Amino acid sequence: QVHLVESGGGSVQPGGSLRLSCAASGIIFTINTMGWYRQAPDKQRELVAGIDSGGRTNYADSVKGRFTISRDNTQNTINLQMNSLEPEDTAVYYCRFQSVIGDYWGQGTQVTVSS
Repeated sequence: QVHLVESGGGSVQPGGSLRLSCAASGIIFTINTMGWYRQAPDKQRELVAGIDSGGRTNYADSVKGRFTISRDNTQNTINLQMNSLEPEDTAVYYCRFQSVIGDYWGQGTQVTVSS
């Protein structure tokens, strides 16, 4: 079992920045992929950014150049630095942990970008 705790959501004006963090605890298999997804009202959940245990990353086209995902394998945490935020980034952001032992999601954290 893996437990994910997210933090760092909130409200910000367009052009602002936020940093999300996700800490994983429990049975952590060394080889895994973690990532951030988001879901806006009346829209499907979508990948924002992912990073595997080797540090390889991938991003949604809409956030490339603005968001940066990173991880600390010693702490089993990932972070998402979000810069130049836009109203379209408003959503609930979810952390995801995938490995051979299973697929786990965090409870979500709200990000609101509004003037």
